[in-house]
Amino acid sequence: MRQGFIALTAGRVRRLHLGTGVLLCASAVASSAHAQVASPAAVVERALKAAPVIDGHNDLPWEMRERVDYDFDRIDVSKPQPQLMTDVPRLRAGRVGGQFWSVYVPVDLQGDAAVSATLEQMDAVYQMARRYPSTFTIVRTADEVERAMKAGTVASLMGVEGGHSIDSSLATLRMLHRVGAGYMTLTHSTNVPWADSTTDDARSDGLSAFGEEVVREMNRLGMLVDLSHTSAATMADAIRVSKAPVIFSHSNARGVCDVPRNVPDDILREVKRTGGIVMATFVPGFVSPEVAAYNRTLTAETRALQSKFGADAAGLKAAVDAWKAGHPEPRATIAQVADHIDHIRTVAGIDHIGLGGDFDGITSVVQGLEHVGTYPALLTELARRGYSEGDLAKITSRNILRVMRAAEAVAASMKGVPPSIKTIEQVDRVTKRGQPVAAPAR
Repeated sequence: MRQGFIALTAGRVRRLHLGTGVLLCASAVASSAHAQVASPAAVVERALKAAPVIDGHNDLPWEMRERVDYDFDRIDVSKPQPQLMTDVPRLRAGRVGGQFWSVYVPVDLQGDAAVSATLEQMDAVYQMARRYPSTFTIVRTADEVERAMKAGTVASLMGVEGGHSIDSSLATLRMLHRVGAGYMTLTHSTNVPWADSTTDDARSDGLSAFGEEVVREMNRLGMLVDLSHTSAATMADAIRVSKAPVIFSHSNARGVCDVPRNVPDDILREVKRTGGIVMATFVPGFVSPEVAAYNRTLTAETRALQSKFGADAAGLKAAVDAWKAGHPEPRATIAQVADHIDHIRTVAGIDHIGLGGDFDGITSVVQGLEHVGTYPALLTELARRGYSEGDLAKITSRNILRVMRAAEAVAASMKGVPPSIKTIEQVDRVTKRGQPVAAPAR
């Protein structure tokens, strides 16, 4: 009996050893597979295959205006163009599937000049799509974006950067939308008569009554309300008034880098509550606290030198250049951009993050994010920090597509609402330049 028991036990032990070997082998395979899944490069590759980058803000049209009067024969962006941050080879390398092209015009253009220049910028986007039909497709809706990306072209949308482009006219707003404007940034670097900028002295304490009418009309049209460049009061007012989620097309978190252009935490919480999105930008002074501090020091130094040199512009420039030579600017890093994304995720959540590089609209760059070919480098840093494939896909395009669809749904719900014909003179009792309307003659 004991011998049989021993033999049986030995058999069981042999079978146990065999099973253990199988388990160990299976475990090794699983560990290997897990290692492949956990590889940041693999996570990024799968995310970009499922959801190419849709960037919220690129200033190539203005660069083309300034450099060559929109002549794509003189600067052929289908070929590498190292003097720019954007060209087709690098868009492909960066896995860009959609781009909001900024149709920015500077704030020193006002009235008819601003409207005309904005239309010229929009025409440049159409000319680019005509010149490179296998690369760019003009689109308007989220569905059209997805179709263009599946076809292998860059879905091209347009964003008006600054309410000065509509000259305080709802009719002009409607026509810009009809031509193709998908969003409008309510202000740029200075106030408009109906909204306050974050880099100007407050005048309307956010949105005026006419400014609220602008937001409602944008909702009716299905135009995204962009709050980059606006004051915190304007942000809060626009979120309160808008029926659709808002966007920040190129802004970061003020909790990481305390500059006015970034979004404070209380507004981030409102973005979460209302379904909006903050598209992290690569502007060094908005990314790095060290660069922001340097910029403040440079501004103070420049002002001090201005009092010394007066009207001597050449002398002032030479003095500023000499100061810069002795005080090198610190560099912003990919890790710092990722810190902003981490912060936005903590306060607002993963569903409310996008990317808005501001390429070709910046004069200095983040190390490792020098051009449109570098998005995978940032995504790899996020993957190293534990962002999943699904997280990255939301950041690259799924979040902004969700916001676009929400705005489209609001517009559909307002289909029976007639266009507003109100004027700033009627609503705010000021002219298009913000001056009080003169009392009628008696």
